[in-house]
Parts: sequence; C-alpha cells; structure tokens
Amino acid sequence: MRNHLFFVPLAALLVAALACGGGSSTPTPSGPKVLLKDDFSDSSSGWGTGTDSESSLEYQDGKYVVKIEETDLLVWGTQEADDISNVHITVEAQNVGSAVDPTFGIICNYQDDQNFYYMGIGVDGYYAIAKYESDELTIMTGEDNQWVQSERIELDADSYSVEADCGNGRLSLYVDGVRIDSVEDQAFSQGQIGLFARSFESTGVEVHFDDLVVTELE
Repeated sequence: MRNHLFFVPLAALLVAALACGGGSSTPTPSGPKVLLKDDFSDSSSGWGTGTDSESSLEYQDGKYVVKIEETDLLVWGTQEADDISNVHITVEAQNVGSAVDPTFGIICNYQDDQNFYYMGIGVDGYYAIAKYESDELTIMTGEDNQWVQSERIELDADSYSVEADCGNGRLSLYVDGVRIDSVEDQAFSQGQIGLFARSFESTGVEVHFDDLVVTELE
C-alpha cells in the first residue's frame, strides 16, 4: 500500500486561537470548550489539498472531498495546527463514490507521514483503530492487522457521524453517537488532526466531509 499526503502552503496559517472557518475558542453554554470548527466553506481554512493521477483532496461546494482512483490506497490531509491534544473530534462523512468497499475517518496526534493514529469505518460495517509508528501499521482493534466488522455500524448509510476521542492515553471511535470500540496507547500525545479515505479492492472512492468540530476532551 502506498500512502498519499497533501499539504497546503505554509502561508495559509490558522490564527493562534485555532479558530478555523468561522470557529470559536470560547466555551459553549452547555458543553466542553470548542477549539476548532470548520464547515469547509472557506478554502483557506488550512487543510491539505492536492491532485495526482491516483487521488485528490479538494474543497468543493462547502465540503472537504477525498477521491481515490487506485486500489489499496490510503489518502489523507491534515490541518495545519500541530499542537492539538486531548480532544474529541466529530465530522460528518458522506460516501458518494462508486467503490463498494470504501473506508474513511479521522486522524489524530499526527507527527509526520510515518507516525500517527487513525480511526475509521466502512460502509460495509468494518472499522479500525490503528497506529502508524515509524511507518509500520498496527491495527489495534483486530488480529493480523485486519479491519473487523461491527453490527453497530449501519450498512450503506447516506451519511455517517464519525467521532473520535484522542487523548489521555486512550483512543475511542464512535459512529452516529454509538461507541464502537476503544484502545489504550501512549505512543503519541499531541499533533495535527486529519481526515482520510482508503480504498481496498475497488476504485471510485469519493467521500465528502463536512461540519468538523473539535472540543476539549472531558
């Protein structure tokens, strides 16, 4: 598997408060402190973009869109803020491509393209909480580095609310408000956040992300 990563120029910086795409750093009246919000309507909000013959990452019509035209490929983009830690991340994900086995989800504590966590799901009910460390993949929720299936994930839904806890030595994955699984790992304690899609045996992956919210982990 070959990994693809795209960056935007460093000139497209976030403000110090991590306010992105009209976000807020003030506490909400009835919930945890909001660190970052992005509805992807502003193409300068700091997410990686790029295109090649096999994949692309782009802002399109108020969405962050990942496309893959190659099998067995992981494609991701990160947000420029690099010191995010102990957070809960929520994003809406819509599968609109022709691939029969696409997966997609959230990256956290991203150090570089060889060291990060990802938590994701597939429209076929499979999921994974995984770690790349020194470019070696470990899927911490399955045996033999395989994704596993959960009956708690709706099959072929029009869209999914994907959530991740990332902090205090624990990683947890939620789908549509239901916790799917969690693991403990302390390899990385902070870093960038990101969004990804992955192809397996079919091409034509296209995932639209929207309404990202990052809050302090309670």
